[in-house]
Amino acid sequence: MLRKIRYYINWCFAKELQHLRRIDYIVYYLCYRVLNSVKSNQILILSESRESLSGNLKYIDDKIDKEKFDVVYSLKENIIKKRSAKEKRILCKMLATSKYILIDDFMPIIYPIPLRKASKLIQVWHAMGAFKTVGFSRLGKEGGPSPRSITHRNYTDVIVSSEKIRKNYAEAFRISVDKVHAIGIPRTDVFFDSNYKEHIKEQLYSKYPILKEKKVVLFAPTFRGNGIKTAHYDYSWISFENLQKNLGDEYVVVLKMHPFIKNKSKEELDKSFYLDLSDEREINDLLFITDILVTDYSSVIFEASLLDICTVFYTPDYDDYVENRDFYYPFEDYTYGSVAKNQGELIESIKNEKFDNEKLRNFKEKFCSSCDGKSSERFVNFFFKEEN
Repeated sequence: MLRKIRYYINWCFAKELQHLRRIDYIVYYLCYRVLNSVKSNQILILSESRESLSGNLKYIDDKIDKEKFDVVYSLKENIIKKRSAKEKRILCKMLATSKYILIDDFMPIIYPIPLRKASKLIQVWHAMGAFKTVGFSRLGKEGGPSPRSITHRNYTDVIVSSEKIRKNYAEAFRISVDKVHAIGIPRTDVFFDSNYKEHIKEQLYSKYPILKEKKVVLFAPTFRGNGIKTAHYDYSWISFENLQKNLGDEYVVVLKMHPFIKNKSKEELDKSFYLDLSDEREINDLLFITDILVTDYSSVIFEASLLDICTVFYTPDYDDYVENRDFYYPFEDYTYGSVAKNQGELIESIKNEKFDNEKLRNFKEKFCSSCDGKSSERFVNFFFKEEN
């Protein structure tokens, strides 16, 4: 009963509660806003889930002309970790003085802040494509936002991987479609860089020699639940012992669980067959040594498509997932590889390596057409050209 009451209050008073929870940030920001003007050449790179620069933010940062722009950073290892009062003041001063603010994820501290009109808040979302519904696309569903929520709605600009999915992001963030730009996803530039690819493969093979000797299956499902606090994976869907028995010595399975997933399998894994690399920050690097990707509703399918990786969609909970989360397009629009509903089908799909080349081409045209190895450069030219 108490949980339902709390949910009802959050639903009805979403806007007021979001402001109340961040009142300290709002006060600090307004003080610095009064005392300071915007610096036209200052760019703030802000993350609440990265303690070091990586992903889209890193690739954009690498392309910025540091002689013409002053880039400041505020990085935090995870969204749960609290900032001290001093850290809050430092961040709010950077927010008040930066013309450009770059974020790449859900950012609850920034939505209630009354940002100046002179500032641009640019969302370079960490995932690409349009797969499972997010944000305001989940209105009315369990775990979805309140219609009164201010989350996402103050972005001045958003980047996406294809012209054809701009409307999906506009809906998800409840912003006008003209604010969504099909520039491409900066971190996908590495997939078109053969030198980087060989360098990463060499690093991984040196660190994990078993990867070079076997056919690599990357097991990378997304989490279930409504967020970081309830995120989990149901390991009853898979018997790792049985998987090893049926695949045999020809394979090695790399586990890359979503960072939100904290529950572990109770099975003891054979380290000569399983390699748990869940702590590796960037899944993109692991794709370079992957022969077969096993996933479900994860956006990693978009990155994998750029490398033409054989992909198996393992979806034992498909019906429940459609009811509770759903997709932007029919599921069959995404499945350029085999779909498995149980472990027997999963094993057969891995062994058969079924792949639909025509469907893959259509998939990339629809979801990844703006990713061509030049997304980072295009981003910098698009947003910072006037200053250059």
